[in-house]
Amino acid sequence: MSEEEMIEETSEEFVDEDEEKLPFAKAEVVRLMKENLDDDKMIRERVKVEMNKFLGEVLKNVCKQLNEYPYTTIEYEMLKESTYPYTNIERINQEKERILLHLEAIKADCNALAMDVQKTLKLKDVVEEDTFSFSASNGEETEEE
Repeated sequence: MSEEEMIEETSEEFVDEDEEKLPFAKAEVVRLMKENLDDDKMIRERVKVEMNKFLGEVLKNVCKQLNEYPYTTIEYEMLKESTYPYTNIERINQEKERILLHLEAIKADCNALAMDVQKTLKLKDVVEEDTFSFSASNGEETEEE
């Protein structure tokens, strides 16, 4: 058997093993992917399998959050709240960008204040050195500035 045939056979076994463990019907996931991708896109087998697994993980995560509710009946509002991170990812990313920009502005303000404090302390240090040779009244005037 050639090396290519062995690789092909191994990859087929890999796919068969994965198909048994997939949470959703592979054909349905592939159909939905093709509906939402450009017509010229081809989907590799591994992508089909991994998308199926990913969707299963999302379902598990949502169910974990739903289990945190103390009620025995799951209501629509609970589902909406549990799926919020997945359905509003654009809004969440926009909010993240807004917060990061605000933090950058705060950081710039802090740096400016730090520079002002350093300049002020330097001036006072210089003035204090000078006040040893001048009278106490000059030192008081400098502190008021």
